Amino acid sequence: MSEPAPVIVEFTHAGATLIAEERGDGRPVFLLIHGIGMGRKVFDGLVDILATHGRVVAIDQPGYGDAPEPPRTLTMERTADLLAAYLRSRDHGPVVVIGHSMGTQIATELTVRHPALVERLVLVAPTVDPSARRLAPQLWRLLRDLAPEKPLVLYRGGREYLRAGPNLRRKLHAMLVHRPERAYPRVAVPTLVLRGADDRVCPRPWCTEVAETIPGAQYLEVPGHRHETMIREPREAAVRILAFLTRAADGAA
Repeated sequence: MSEPAPVIVEFTHAGATLIAEERGDGRPVFLLIHGIGMGRKVFDGLVDILATHGRVVAIDQPGYGDAPEPPRTLTMERTADLLAAYLRSRDHGPVVVIGHSMGTQIATELTVRHPALVERLVLVAPTVDPSARRLAPQLWRLLRDLAPEKPLVLYRGGREYLRAGPNLRRKLHAMLVHRPERAYPRVAVPTLVLRGADDRVCPRPWCTEVAETIPGAQYLEVPGHRHETMIREPREAAVRILAFLTRAADGAA
């Protein structure tokens, strides 16, 4: 039997539009939130794995991937509110929110602003540490991280950055002015902080601080992986995410 075709949804709220691709069925429902310059397609490998365990919703944020550019660049908070409106419209909550890079900032805001919609939180390569909230150090870190990557990762990343359009600088500004550390102490769901052990974008001291700031959070690393740990060979990240969900469920029983 062939796999059912994914469901593609275009959703508009408060003047901004996202594109969601839904695959799989049942629960849990996984919500995947991409990072700066990316889009839902970079998660294809992870979606293939998670869709065998539940329903997966991968989104293009406004102005990324196939989603049209909004009239004004959204803050992390407003993007979280847009995702909340989408989840309510589809009756998807509560969900397992998985954010990557800048997506962790949105995932955190979604969790604290709309707690009834989130049952578990996974922060993969959380940004941005206070010591590097400027464009130059972020770009330098990213270039150092990507230098040894495989051509597939570079191709996917470069393609999505080009699709992010001429307003990428404004989007970077929205990411850099956000202060996720103000929201971390208010997270009230089981949380996993996941980092590629060789990540040059998200230093280990910052990621462990994130885990220590979130009540009861767990911290894990993926050996041999860098910042794009959910894009390059995503199975190692998926194994740790699924094991975390099992532990969290056992703890709640």
